[in-house]
Amino acid sequence: MADIPNPIQLQKHLKGVDYPVGKAELIQTARDHGADDLVINALERLPDRQYDGPNAVSKAVAQER
Repeated sequence: MADIPNPIQLQKHLKGVDYPVGKAELIQTARDHGADDLVINALERLPDRQYDGPNAVSKAVAQER
């Protein structure tokens, strides 16, 4: 089982995202906000699709364990 960031940590690094948004923009935003490898790796495991809000991102990260 892969480690996943807690939802608060994840959303801190995605602050300011204009949803809906794709996987690549989520990763770039997290990097721009100084996300650590745990957050980046979790986002990189996500399916390449559009996410309609923070809850959708958190749910997808939790499912990709």
